[in-house]
Amino acid sequence: MAQKSAAATVNADYSQAQRQAKIDKALYSLGVISGLAYNGSQGKADELSTRNKLEEQTVDINEKAIESQLAVQQAKVEQAQAIYELKRQQLDALKVRAGISGVLTSMPLAVGQHVTMGTMLAEVVQPNQLKAQLKIPETQARDIQMGQPASVDTHNGLADGVVTRMDPAVVNGTVTVDVKLVGNIPDGARKDLSVDGVIDLERLKDVLYVGRPAFGNEESTITLFRLDPQGKGAVRVPVKVGRASVNAIQVLQGLHEGDTVILSDMSRYDTTDRIRLD
Repeated sequence: MAQKSAAATVNADYSQAQRQAKIDKALYSLGVISGLAYNGSQGKADELSTRNKLEEQTVDINEKAIESQLAVQQAKVEQAQAIYELKRQQLDALKVRAGISGVLTSMPLAVGQHVTMGTMLAEVVQPNQLKAQLKIPETQARDIQMGQPASVDTHNGLADGVVTRMDPAVVNGTVTVDVKLVGNIPDGARKDLSVDGVIDLERLKDVLYVGRPAFGNEESTITLFRLDPQGKGAVRVPVKVGRASVNAIQVLQGLHEGDTVILSDMSRYDTTDRIRLD
């Protein structure tokens, strides 16, 4: 404002000097004043013209400088605003909220305790969104597929389920299989409850089967000791078997309905075709 005021004063003086120079020029033409007086007023007008231009340039330069200073200060304001928003977000992040609605089951930390990034702060469970984790022996996990039906025994009732995931790693000889529970969940089902489960790999109708022997793979021919009708002895017979489950195996040839066989380990009698039972 001071610079503009000074520029306005110079501009006014310049206008006055310009008018005076015009008047003196007319008087000089009439011979009223001398040429020296006219030259003095014209020189003053020229001087003030130069000063007026300089003042205008100074005002223009100062305005541009002020714009630059405002831009710098505006950038600082925006930076401070961004820092404020970041700090506010960090403050809001200190208020931990679960990503789901459910029941709080565990909160192991104490008020004021310092924790590292990734530490579990609390555990929330959705009682109606439970899943079962079944430990399947690695030798029996090869036929499990996504979407296969399953039945889970919670010891308070049975729940239907569907296979949704298989752990790619084997831990302690077992593969963990996730089963999503569908339909009504039995009362008393809760997190970390010990359950038993059965996965339906395949259903075979009208088949002859026996309990799964201690030794013998599916789709092979094995030998079993079949008891005689009196139950006092047993004879070794070859048995062709097909598909197998956890505790049963399909019989294709070698046995008939009603036959009784020994399923326990009889490897010590590999050289014997007939044994006597006491």
